[in-house]
This record gives sequence, structure tokens and C-alpha cells, in this order.
Amino acid sequence: MKLFADLHVHSKYSRATSQDMTLENMAVWARIKGLKILGTGDFTHPKWMSSIKEKLEPQGNGLFCLKNHPGESLPPWQQKFSFKKDDVYFVLSGEISLIFSKNGRVRKIHLLLLVPKIETAEKINQRLSSLGNLQSDGRPILGLEAKTFLKTMLDISPEVVVIPAHIWTPWFSLFGANSGFDRIEECFEELTDCIFALETGLSSDPGMNWRLSALDRFTLVSNSDAHSPGKIGREANVFNIDLSFESLVQAIKSGDRNKFLFTIEFFPEEGKYHYDGHRTCRVVFSPEESFKHRNLCPICGQKLTIGVLHRVEELADRPSGFQPENRIPYLHLIPLDELIAQVLNKKSSTKAVQKLYFQLIAEFGSELAVLTEVPVQELRWIEPTNLGLAIESMRNGRVQVEAGYDGLYGKIKILFSS
Repeated sequence: MKLFADLHVHSKYSRATSQDMTLENMAVWARIKGLKILGTGDFTHPKWMSSIKEKLEPQGNGLFCLKNHPGESLPPWQQKFSFKKDDVYFVLSGEISLIFSKNGRVRKIHLLLLVPKIETAEKINQRLSSLGNLQSDGRPILGLEAKTFLKTMLDISPEVVVIPAHIWTPWFSLFGANSGFDRIEECFEELTDCIFALETGLSSDPGMNWRLSALDRFTLVSNSDAHSPGKIGREANVFNIDLSFESLVQAIKSGDRNKFLFTIEFFPEEGKYHYDGHRTCRVVFSPEESFKHRNLCPICGQKLTIGVLHRVEELADRPSGFQPENRIPYLHLIPLDELIAQVLNKKSSTKAVQKLYFQLIAEFGSELAVLTEVPVQELRWIEPTNLGLAIESMRNGRVQVEAGYDGLYGKIKILFSS
């Protein structure tokens, strides 16, 4: 069956995360977005693990569903919105922040974990609790080398999946400019073959990653890293698989295009670290401009925050636009509320935008259905009628971009001319 999956989100116990990130709200919003599989996030946090055990029940396939109907978590228009407990399946997931010294430099790496069983997750928590304070954050910080961490996970269970998260972001990632590596083998050494997937992150897309031949052997996955319910599914993976942890992992591991159909991506320019820059001085540079300024801010003289595109340019051995054989395709999407906001010339949080958003969900079933599947002819009848044109323009890549930098999101503007 064709299904959408977002494997990397956070609970209300992670820093800078909405208190609305409860399992009930997450399930409802996953259904609104059109996701069938959603990561629980943060299973290493003791209180969140208690909620997982209390509110989810295993389905015998390595996935979980809510024990009870979410009830009050449903939106006000619930009379037009059906929700069944098995509309959304959860997979146990978590993110770990590792800070360690290697080859004379401090490294800061984030890793995504996926596991099929509560028992396995509890064994991981028991082991990690001796290495750091799991209660301090839903994404705990551990002073453990990445290779050692990976070996520890595989010793607990060979079913544990470890995926380097948002691999290009400057501060906490595998290839990040400030604390990462130039080669994945530098990080994981002889255990590199135990890594089979990499998460692209919001500021890069598969096309950018294809420029590195060294990454050809890894499957590229995309997830939202959501910190609030409305951000769930902003990036996702589309599979044609049976509903099971084993099928999910095998589709990712094999990179089989009959099973892993495509990924849903931000326009990477919208990500917070696509270009280089210095937010305080409002300086934003392309990699070429940064080179001319020796990576220094021309206003204050401080070092620029080097963005994702810059790092890709540094490490790439292929030209922009290169497409490897047997690649998994991808789609660039703009979140539906942002599209509506552009059409109405209002902020996405306004009542007018939200009203139309939920009308579309009620009419067509989910946000991802509206963005990717509903024929444009059907959308042209929606008032305002230029909403259909906006969605058609997005699907065809007719956009104007203003790249994000140094922690500020970029801006993507629809071009309505055909």
C-alpha cells in the first residue's frame, strides 16, 4: 500500500517544543497531514516513555496505535473529519545529541533512532541512563563518540536503526561546517557499513546530496523534525509497503524504487541554514560571496555561519544537476497553509487562512493529498480560484526564492504566471 511516513519528530519534553506535542495531538495532525506512519520521538525521555506505554498498544508488526480515540484532541470541525485509531501508526523513534572530541576537534552529531519493540527501547534507556541525564531533554546530550554509540545500540539489538540526522546543518550534524566531518568514515570508521540511510534535513534536498559520489550507497530520507503539531509532515517519505517495521526498514535499506517511491522536500532555500550569513548584521551570502569575503562578515568582521549549500560545494565531486542512476525521486512542496496565506495575502495563522485550510482537508482528505494528488482541475473550482493555480505553480517549480541563513527561514513565493 502507498503510505506517507514522517519518522523524526519531537515530544513536548524536548527543548523549544510545543506543549501540544502529545500523542493524541500528534496522531490527529498526522491524519490531517495524510501520514500513515509517524515517529513517536523522544522515547529516551522517562516521562514520554511512560506516555508511550500508557497510550499506545503494539500491533504485532513493530508499529503502534493509540489505545483510545483521541477525543478532545480533534479539531472543532470534527463532524466533517473521521478519525479511527488505526488511521495512524507510530514507530518508536528518538534523537540523540552526541558531543565528543575526535581528531583534535569537538564534534556535535545528532542521530535518529528507530526501534520495533518497547523492550528494546527500555534496554536502550537503561544503558544510556548510565551515560547521561535522560530527563533533562527529550533529545538527550551524551558525551559519547558516534562509533561507540552505534556499537552500543547494535549490541543491544541488531534491529535498532541508526540514521545520522539533518546531516548538513552547521551546528549539530555529520557534515556540519562547525563540528562535522568531511567523510562519513571519519565518524563511524569500520562500522560505517552499519549505516544505510542519511537524513537530508530541511536546508538540503536529494539533488544536492547526489553531488557527492561518496553518498551513493546510502538511502536518503526526509523527515519534518517537527517541534509543533502543525509542522508534522512538512518533509516525509512515500512508500509502497506492508504496514510493518520490517517492511519499512527494508524499503529504506534496499532503496528499492518499487517500495520507496519518493520523498517530500522543502524547497531547500526555505531551510534555516541554506545560505551563509550573519543574522545580527543581516548579512546573507551565497558560497561564492562568502569566499570573496574570506567567510567573514563585512559589517562586524566575525565569522559567518557557513550554510548547507557552502558545505555541499566544498565536498562535492559532481556538478550541480547531476542525477545518479536508480535514484529515488523527490518533490518540492510548500506547506498548504503557507500557500493559502500567499493567495489570500494574509499570515498563515489568521482565521481566514485556517478556515480555508480545514475546508480543503474536509473536502479532499488530507494536506498531502491536496498538495500532491488532487487534480488541478478540481482545485480550480475552489474559492479563491487562484489557489489551484498556486498549487499548479508549486508542482511545476514556478517559485521565487529568498534563501534562509544563520537560523532564519527563507521565503518561497509562488509565481502565478504560466
